[in-house]
Formats: sequence, structure tokens, C-alpha cells
Amino acid sequence: MAVTPLRKQYLRVKQRYPEAIVFFRLGDFYETFDEDARVASRELDVVLTSRE
Repeated sequence: MAVTPLRKQYLRVKQRYPEAIVFFRLGDFYETFDEDARVASRELDVVLTSRE
């Protein structure tokens, strides 16, 4: 799977702020990745989705 520009940006920000949960706004939605997505799903009681 190719790494998208958004994913690259996420990884850069996450490296700088490893303890933060990083969200990106995409139009009317927010996106996050990896463990941040799992934590956000659990804490915000929202469905975890994926693109596979």
C-alpha cells in the first residue's frame, strides 16, 4: 500500500508530538490513524472505520 501525502504528514506530526492524538480535517470530516484512531473511537464512542 502506498503512503499518501496525508499519512506522511500525520507521521511527521506524530513523531514531533507522540503523546498527542492527531486529527486532520478533511472537508466536513476528521481523520486519524493507528492507535490514535483506536483511542478516539473508544473515548468518543464512534465507529472505527478503515480503508482497505
